[in-house]
Amino acid sequence: MAIVAIPPHPARSSGYTPIFVDELKLRQGDEADTAVLLGFVDDAVAWMNSRGNTGQWGTEPWSSRPDKAARVRAQAAGGNLVIAEIGGVPAGAVTLNSGPPPHIATAEEPEIYIGLLITSRRFAGKRVGSRLIEYVLDQARQRGIGLVRVDCYAGGDGELVRYYERQGFQKTATFDANGWPGQVFQQRVARTSPPGTATGR
Repeated sequence: MAIVAIPPHPARSSGYTPIFVDELKLRQGDEADTAVLLGFVDDAVAWMNSRGNTGQWGTEPWSSRPDKAARVRAQAAGGNLVIAEIGGVPAGAVTLNSGPPPHIATAEEPEIYIGLLITSRRFAGKRVGSRLIEYVLDQARQRGIGLVRVDCYAGGDGELVRYYERQGFQKTATFDANGWPGQVFQQRVARTSPPGTATGR
């Protein structure tokens, strides 16, 4: 895909004075972005561990774990990866899949399934994750797809579950992946093109 520029996004400061966060540029990602994704994950693991969350992604950098690194590489090489950049620096990533992972029940209609959504700790507070979700929802509209789903870690204090609810998602099914508690969400999208034009990415 061509580079897509998302203009500075309005946000609110603690005093409710409108401010604007940086322009976000999106580009198609591929296997060459594996190191970028692993950098995001390693930073996230360190940050979560510092807050007492060791259950979500473990305690070791994924770049040092061959099985986890291979999993990230597969997502990068799958053809569905979009990288977000701010000022030419990778700030986040999302994958727009046409279906869920094997442990999640398939939908009975076309969907976009967010297989990965991650942001750089360097750009915390820039609403990169929220803006990537907005991009996914917009892609669903453009493709004539009425359903967007995602899943997340449901352990700890439920902070991640609440995050997706704030983004407009509704809880559906729960699952347990070998002791890893998960929550599946969905969000309905008003389609702007005929259902027959829906395509997977």
